[in-house]
Amino acid sequence: MELDKLTKAFGNKTIPTLLKELLQFDNTIAKDDYFSEGFEFYADEENYMLKTYCEDETFLNSFVAFAQADGTGSNYAFWTSNQSSNLENAPIVAFGSEGGYHIIAENIGDFLQILTYDAEPMIDWDDAYYYKDEEDYEASTHREAYRKWLTDNHQISATNNADELVEKAQKKYQQEFKDWMSKYHSEE
Repeated sequence: MELDKLTKAFGNKTIPTLLKELLQFDNTIAKDDYFSEGFEFYADEENYMLKTYCEDETFLNSFVAFAQADGTGSNYAFWTSNQSSNLENAPIVAFGSEGGYHIIAENIGDFLQILTYDAEPMIDWDDAYYYKDEEDYEASTHREAYRKWLTDNHQISATNNADELVEKAQKKYQQEFKDWMSKYHSEE
């Protein structure tokens, strides 16, 4: 994805610096394959995925979708309803392709650390977590380059437990997010 397409998807909100730098990494070093299983930049300018939950403008303007989370259509989005237009510290939500929505990271830095785990999220109505079967696991082609880039450029180390970061974010934001979402969508 090119930066201008991502910028257009962000509208009047500023793309976090870390996300811009990740896009540059993706376009130069990891351009031909994954650096983290299932992650792929995706600009949903028309909010197609979000509209499956609610078409209210306040709802739609409270998220900025920026990436696919897995191979089935799950997505990652910044949640902006409790933030200013500064997304550097906005929490990140995972929306499941079969339903479900959960806070998964406190901010972009924690999200990039989660990506070092190199696994797709498992998302349903009850939970979101990261799972990989170590017996069947094959590292993404550019996983090591991504980990080195993240450590060298941002002093963010790899994690061996993405779910710890998810739990930390959920303790801080999940109840607030769930209460907020109940105004727009009821869980099924």
